[in-house]
Amino acid sequence: QVQLVESGGGLVQAGGSLRLSCTASRTIFTIIVMGWYRQAPGKQRELVATITNGGSTNYADSVKGRFTISRDNAKNTVHLQMNSLKPEDTAVYYCAGKDSPLQGDYPYWGQGTQVTVSS
Repeated sequence: QVQLVESGGGLVQAGGSLRLSCTASRTIFTIIVMGWYRQAPGKQRELVATITNGGSTNYADSVKGRFTISRDNAKNTVHLQMNSLKPEDTAVYYCAGKDSPLQGDYPYWGQGTQVTVSS
């Protein structure tokens, strides 16, 4: 098991930036896929970005070119750098992890951090 704790959320004006961090309670070296998801009020949770242990990344079309996911296995941390934020990016952002890309669901989730972008 592993606990994931997100931080770095807050209120920002449109066009601004935030950097989210996800810190794990143990090494993430064996957690092959780490990801960020988000859920806006009244909407389903959606994928934002994922990163594998080898550094391969995947982004939702809505955030490509604006968001960057990275991981530091030595510090058990995953980051999400969010630039050029838009009001539609407002959501609770969740960190997630799974031990194999073949797993359907993510077994590890954080509690979420609120991101609010004002217009």
